[in-house]
Amino acid sequence: MTTALARKIKSLILTNGPISVTDFFALCLADPEHGYYKTRNPFGRAGDFVTAPEISQLFGEMIGVFMVVAWQRHGEPKNVRLVEIGPGRGTMMADMLRVVARIAPALYETASLHLVETSAFLQNVQRETLSAHGDKIHWHESFDEVPEGFTLIAANELFDAIPIRQFIRTATGFRERMVGLDSDGELCFAAGVATLDPALLPQRQELPPEGTIFEVSPARQSVLVTLCQRLLKCGGSALVIDYGHMVTGYGDTLQAVLAHQFDPPLAHPGMADLTSHVDFENLARTAMATGVQVNGCMHQGDFLVGLGIEDRAASLGRGKDDKTQADIIQAVERLAGAGEGRMGELFKVMAFSSPTVALPPFKAPN
Repeated sequence: MTTALARKIKSLILTNGPISVTDFFALCLADPEHGYYKTRNPFGRAGDFVTAPEISQLFGEMIGVFMVVAWQRHGEPKNVRLVEIGPGRGTMMADMLRVVARIAPALYETASLHLVETSAFLQNVQRETLSAHGDKIHWHESFDEVPEGFTLIAANELFDAIPIRQFIRTATGFRERMVGLDSDGELCFAAGVATLDPALLPQRQELPPEGTIFEVSPARQSVLVTLCQRLLKCGGSALVIDYGHMVTGYGDTLQAVLAHQFDPPLAHPGMADLTSHVDFENLARTAMATGVQVNGCMHQGDFLVGLGIEDRAASLGRGKDDKTQADIIQAVERLAGAGEGRMGELFKVMAFSSPTVALPPFKAPN
């Protein structure tokens, strides 16, 4: 089945030649007429995927605990800008705020809340989810619109949706992977003419065989630098949560998800969610180059356990019926456990700050 966006992309290729993977990625998600995030509500069982905040309130509550700890370690400043970038249905922010209001009322009362969201549809969903917080909440199309001041940032599953460039190893070196048309006029991958600077390749690994893919994402680096510059100027901490790898390496991680099933990336442009794994080593190097402190990077499971998710789960289940208690235990396993269908190892958590502060559960700076 072809899609309206597929027809548009084929027309672009016929007119101008093959397009880069990064352009294809950006069109699939953000085309103003047919882009995935412009036309669909992807979250939850009726959508295409379920994010951690939708699995259990425990996830957002632990993020709330982390934000309170960060605020305390920074000296409990007034008039905090509490920011979430890519807030989905507003579920994580609602769970965060419930905890913040309970354990740090001074933070909740003086903070302003900022959601960076480009989808008008999702903004309306978030307004409904967060209606209890009234005029404390402000919406922005871009992070640059968030007013300056001490800032605490949360970004869950943001970077996986920022486009990547792909390069494929050929007999003449790494060449940019493009999306073109095959002899039947269908979308296909092909090698282009642009080459990759060898300095970007993993230096400690042998050169891989022909056909191997290497991914870079200048767009992710640009977003991260913007966040780091805000922290350097105004002070604060940021928390990035996403699936990916801690060490830069080779491999094709471009993937599409449609109705909770993996889908070939070129099959349904605009209808399927398109993502790729986040290179956390590259993000850490990018952040350090700006001068912020990288508090560390750890598995999501270790992060949540370190913040007390097990104790909170026990408290939540106390006095409840057996099914409710079993559901809570299952949610903790899915969020923090290892293995297939669980998020504890696949997802990583990275924090960075300015000025330098110790932020548990990350190890204290030397």
